[in-house]
Amino acid sequence: MSAELQQQDLDVRTDPLAALMAVGDLPARTRAKSPPAAAPQPVAPLRAARPAAPPAPGGRRVQRLSVVMPARNESLNLPALLGEVDAVLQAVRLPFHEVVVVDDGSADDTAAIAAAAGARVVRHDESLGNGAAVKRGIREAKGDWILLLDGDGQHPPAELPAMLALAERHDMVVGSRGGTGGSLHRNLANRIYSRFASYVSGRRIPDLTSGFRLLRADVAKDLVWLLPNTFSYPTTITMSMLRGGWSVGFHPFAVRQRRGTSHVRLFADGSRFFLIILRIATMFAPLRVFLPASLAVAALGVGWYGWTWFTQGRFTNMAVLLLGQATLLFALGLIAEQIAALRFQNLSRDEPR
Repeated sequence: MSAELQQQDLDVRTDPLAALMAVGDLPARTRAKSPPAAAPQPVAPLRAARPAAPPAPGGRRVQRLSVVMPARNESLNLPALLGEVDAVLQAVRLPFHEVVVVDDGSADDTAAIAAAAGARVVRHDESLGNGAAVKRGIREAKGDWILLLDGDGQHPPAELPAMLALAERHDMVVGSRGGTGGSLHRNLANRIYSRFASYVSGRRIPDLTSGFRLLRADVAKDLVWLLPNTFSYPTTITMSMLRGGWSVGFHPFAVRQRRGTSHVRLFADGSRFFLIILRIATMFAPLRVFLPASLAVAALGVGWYGWTWFTQGRFTNMAVLLLGQATLLFALGLIAEQIAALRFQNLSRDEPR
């Protein structure tokens, strides 16, 4: 044994306090000096805590939901609609939900009705448009997912559980009317728009203009700058997400009849829909527009050249002009495609959720 160990062992044996501490006890005089333990005091009963809401089923993708509802002069439809929304939200048992009603310059008591029902009300002093109200609601939303539905009562909130199920594998779920449920001319217009948009996006779109949709909030906030202030905002969201590479699903539902007067203007908003589709097409899929136009002009040039060659035996200036225009359109399409690819760098920060 070394000298240091022997010295430590000697110290322990010569010091009784150290020896007793080594075996886990204290000498009597040390215990006597310790203050007596205080007697346990009675604890006042706690106030009964409010029972917590049942937890949402584990692993569900949608946990925090904001219901954004644009409304303008909807005092006839809001009371029943907000009651339905509240009942459905209580049934799905999400950890967080909120209802945001954007009052777009209503002249009636739309805002007061929404506030009395417990919704968070955001007001516009004057009407800025349905799309502007939706954009404001998207910016105000605190949830990770956003449910958009109109305040006219045509979109049944009872479809929410089915849309939540589809959201497990899609970034946006669109409530599809299937071209039915509205007036004849509106159904026909919606089918025409959907066919054209399906060609531009390369994906079948059952319903392009439906405002009833559930989508990720981060994607909506990234795309909000693209949305117009009019009723064509659903067109922009759908086309942008399809061409941006996000997953979009469609859920069929039956449209309900609204009370009151619709604010949609068929011809003004309809013509604007076509302009929006062309705008989105040139932003996200330019060759879908430029390439067919280039081929059509080139076909005219070749046809005109063939006709003049066989009838006049010469190559005319018109044939040169048409073939030159076809080449120019194709070159513009390639340039626009490259610009669109650069734009994807800002719109594709897609993180899994």
